[in-house]
Amino acid sequence: MTKQDTKLNWGILATGHIAGAFAEGVQHCQSGRLAAVGSRSQESADRFAEQFGGIPNRHPSYESLLADPDVDAIYIATPHPLHREWAIRAAEAGKHILCEKPIGMDSSEAEEIIAAARENDVFLMEAYMYRCSAQTAEIVRLISEGAIGEVKSIEASFSFDIGPNPEGRHLNKALGGGGILDVGGYPMSMAMLVAGAARGEAYAEPEVIKAVGSLGESGVDEYTSAVALFPGGITARLSCGVALDEPINVSIAGTEGRLFVPLPWKPAQKGGATQLHIFRADNEVPEVIEVISGDYLYGAEADTVARFLEARQAQSPAMCLEETLGLMRALDLWKREIGLSYKEE
Repeated sequence: MTKQDTKLNWGILATGHIAGAFAEGVQHCQSGRLAAVGSRSQESADRFAEQFGGIPNRHPSYESLLADPDVDAIYIATPHPLHREWAIRAAEAGKHILCEKPIGMDSSEAEEIIAAARENDVFLMEAYMYRCSAQTAEIVRLISEGAIGEVKSIEASFSFDIGPNPEGRHLNKALGGGGILDVGGYPMSMAMLVAGAARGEAYAEPEVIKAVGSLGESGVDEYTSAVALFPGGITARLSCGVALDEPINVSIAGTEGRLFVPLPWKPAQKGGATQLHIFRADNEVPEVIEVISGDYLYGAEADTVARFLEARQAQSPAMCLEETLGLMRALDLWKREIGLSYKEE
């Protein structure tokens, strides 16, 4: 990215569903353009490139994508177990990095990736796209300004039923399957964000986590629930799963009301309006707060990278590097509580 050309040139590493969602976002963002795509075959790279407006540089390998001098930043969209390798290699290639969540399989991998980014002086952010939305910024504002009084309890969930597909990544242990790694980071990170905002901080780590869960035949967690205790006595009830269809929402209870978030994780994916509801004991009808955004959800994520590029890490409510480490530590504890491990004992 030269001084004359302020657009950030993105390279997409892998061509699955989430890569497509991000590519569409870049097409509608303010700060970047799609410069290259890398896949495991030329055919796949070409097909993806044509699908998203004719991406000019098409690579039949991840290695050649990282060597592309036209690329400023890499979006890593591989399955979880490959994040560590390709994030570190991207850092060593001097590319800025947006890495899909979870950033690694555990906190030790997260530490290695963050160390590589710092050593090579490149930007790094874990890709929790909801953190870059106008809705999440409004949630933080409401909590920080005491709209529901003193926060006491948080409830957050992200669970779906992928169906009987043991070879797909969601139920495949070799591909990092299971609810905690795939979607558990959403409710946990929301709880950390809200618990932090309640204390005037960017985030807070849980002091205690207790959990139960169901491990399937493949050995991954099909569904699981956790309770967590945060500083100040804030409690959280968190659930996630890949084999159970449950309501998806966030509810934050305080001394003066309750904030309900109907669409916490994918608000206004192509721009538009979302709603937040505040319930109070003295009013049967909730106060409705409308949040309007002109940004594509994944486009806002790309713009967040560009906004904080020079600082080499994002600021809250997006994921800063220390919060990513804290979140991975919390997910490690959650996994340990239900007897889930991805490494040889």
